[in-house]
Amino acid sequence: MILDAAGLALRNLFAPETRSVFWKVIGLTLLVLAGLWFALRETFVAFAMPWVDALMPGTPEWAGWLTFIFGIFASIGLALALALLLSSVTAIIAGLFLDDVAEVIEKRDYPGDRPGTAMPIGAAMLSSLKFFGIVLVGNFIALLLLLVPGVNIVAFFLVNGYLLGREFFEFAAMRFRSPDEARLFRSRHSGTVFAAGLVIAAFLAIPFLNLLTPLFAAGLMVHLHKMLSVRTPLAV
Repeated sequence: MILDAAGLALRNLFAPETRSVFWKVIGLTLLVLAGLWFALRETFVAFAMPWVDALMPGTPEWAGWLTFIFGIFASIGLALALALLLSSVTAIIAGLFLDDVAEVIEKRDYPGDRPGTAMPIGAAMLSSLKFFGIVLVGNFIALLLLLVPGVNIVAFFLVNGYLLGREFFEFAAMRFRSPDEARLFRSRHSGTVFAAGLVIAAFLAIPFLNLLTPLFAAGLMVHLHKMLSVRTPLAV
């Protein structure tokens, strides 16, 4: 079931019907990541560089290579921080485009089913911001666990698998159910939703392709919700 939903979601990435959403997701993701990069860089320059200058005052010219090496490590650290923030960025963008993706999928792949109802923009943004905060905290914990050998990579997949799976599935479910019903439905199928979340986390770990995570995750969970709803029919 999950592999079927993932295959349909991959097909959906480059479908003509979702081309406009495709470019919106790419453009907005790059824009947000660029903004975060400059914010992280300026924060680092403002707070870390004075500390470095105080730690190594009057560094002779021949030791300038130390500054160069430090700059390399700082850039790697900023890139790592940006990579960890990508899942949080995914959360924000998902709230903007999930309904667009869902409508395309429902019309194309489930024309005989009752169409879902888009969340009001205010509620969608509020839910996205809450999702952003939860994922941010989760990935901060995962970042701390990177220091623990044998746990680091596993922590990344478990944290993002659980959080992304839960939130994207509830986003998809709330097109047909109340928030409480969506959470209950997700809890009934928690194992399946978590496994699908791990697929999203794996997609998130693929460089460049991970820019399309909001589009892929939305499509995956829309299909998965449809498949699971066959077992638990919706009330008309």
